[in-house]
Amino acid sequence: MTHPDRPHRNFYGRIKGQALKRSQKTYLDQDLAALSPGPVGWEENPERTPLDVQALFSGRPLWLEIGFGGGEHLVHQAAQNPGVGIIGAEPYINGVAMLLGKIRRACVTNLAVHPGDVRDLMDVLPAQSVQRAFLLYPDPWPKKRHHRRRFVTPEHLEPLALAMAPGATLRIATDIPDYVRQALEEVPRAGFDWLAESPADWRKPWDDWLSTRYEQKALREGRVPHYLTFRRRF
Repeated sequence: MTHPDRPHRNFYGRIKGQALKRSQKTYLDQDLAALSPGPVGWEENPERTPLDVQALFSGRPLWLEIGFGGGEHLVHQAAQNPGVGIIGAEPYINGVAMLLGKIRRACVTNLAVHPGDVRDLMDVLPAQSVQRAFLLYPDPWPKKRHHRRRFVTPEHLEPLALAMAPGATLRIATDIPDYVRQALEEVPRAGFDWLAESPADWRKPWDDWLSTRYEQKALREGRVPHYLTFRRRF
């Protein structure tokens, strides 16, 4: 039954790809439930009660990765920053299964996983709770008529801005020049300042960057990565 207050949201990305390996099915069956950040979906949280992120990560600062792909960057950040808690959101179940395998191998314990639409997660994140967010190689939706599906639109950026604390940072990596253009137009409108002071600030990756498989594919195909850093206005 559909909750009467639930907004209508189209979802255009992939949910599932190739058949999962036996080990990946095991990860999903054995590990995913324990890594849930709490009640997120409308069926389990129809009142949209905010998540208790203080209890989830024992008061540690909260970071968010939006669309973690195969999870390599997410696990890297968790391992390098044990003093923070990170929630990763990804609707592509094959990517979720890959992440769970990486979590097992890395033995990181400061991660939570939402295997679904990040918009549902942002509905229940407490206001000003996120200290850092990552949007890394998001779906570019290259056709002009599909640009409204991109994450860097008000539908996504406005709730993200509400969830982020003043002074929090948003990192965006993309190899699509038009995505850069749209990000530089829309993200400041949502309440962020672009922190670049010289070309090196968007041409060089962050000091703690781990190149993802999506970036490696872009480099092989001759596309140039851009690294954009924004700060939530006070």
